[in-house]
Amino acid sequence: MEQIYNFSAGPSVLPKSVLEKLQQELLSYQGLGMSVMEMSHRSSHFEEIIKQAEQLLRELMDIPENYKVLFIQGGASLQFSMVPMNLMNKHNHAYYVNTGSWAEKAIKEAKKQGEVSILASSKDQNFTTIPSIIKSDIEPNTDYVHITTNNTIKGTRFTEIPDTGNVPLVADMSSNILSETFDISKFDLIYAGAQKNMGPAGVTVVIVREDLVGTHQEDLPAMLDYETYAKAGSIYNTPPTFQIYVTKLVLEWIKDLGGIEAIEKMNHDKASLLYHYIDQSPLFSNHVEEESRSLMNIPFTTDSEELDQEFLKLAESKGLISLKGHRSTGGMRASLYNAMPLEGVQTLIDFMKEFEAKHQ
Repeated sequence: MEQIYNFSAGPSVLPKSVLEKLQQELLSYQGLGMSVMEMSHRSSHFEEIIKQAEQLLRELMDIPENYKVLFIQGGASLQFSMVPMNLMNKHNHAYYVNTGSWAEKAIKEAKKQGEVSILASSKDQNFTTIPSIIKSDIEPNTDYVHITTNNTIKGTRFTEIPDTGNVPLVADMSSNILSETFDISKFDLIYAGAQKNMGPAGVTVVIVREDLVGTHQEDLPAMLDYETYAKAGSIYNTPPTFQIYVTKLVLEWIKDLGGIEAIEKMNHDKASLLYHYIDQSPLFSNHVEEESRSLMNIPFTTDSEELDQEFLKLAESKGLISLKGHRSTGGMRASLYNAMPLEGVQTLIDFMKEFEAKHQ
């Protein structure tokens, strides 16, 4: 089979060894004669799987004991609603930092639950940078501050986590969770869809300080209440069992590689390699301010849409797939999530050099 490198922004590439393990255990998990997909979520076997997944995540991210780890369905998009439903409970107000499309979607949903103020925004700079956040601008009579730690579409990321004082900090970490080390104690709630760095689409992880659980307004539906998942160990109803199992395998893979510290170094190496080439290229360019550049998602363009389309067509014929930029931006985008090997990045650069040589 021809070597394929998948640069999709999500669902994204999974580690080869994880896929091989899946293949090995697909028909019979640990010799039980059934797949995890067929297994009761109330069985001792699945209870052990979800327990191990949580323990691995706690270990890898150094999650303090006073935080709950929840496995929820609905993607990060459901969290755009669940966060304000559960946390916008004292002041009916929250601050949001607008750094692009996903932040704007979160803002839109939060406004349905209460008052939202934009604490900072880079919209006037076409979201090519992370705006400055001034602690003194945060009024204490607010329920939380929300940020998006990495922006898949424009390719920016928070390199410093803002200090919000006594106001809870909430983070959508969907596209860079497990990619670099974070001090979890700086956050009060983190949510992330699995389909970038943790596993397949279908499960979302929520890491929430336990004193924030159960403080919501009355009459919140059970399935939208963090307390429901916390009390039931994320098995209130049938959870996405297979996705949690795959997530456990991915977490084991990260641990075997040396943990998040080792992954972070690999991600810096991959991103630096591609940024260095783009920055010296006469044909390709990246418009993100250097101090705000993402390690995970690197957008780039030529100077014409026609060349972009030619590049994408030829790249796919070379086994470099899913490089098309988001529909709102055009151009190209290379997503270098944890499972993308350094060889894939180098192969992309080699092709870019070849393409550049033909169009000088």
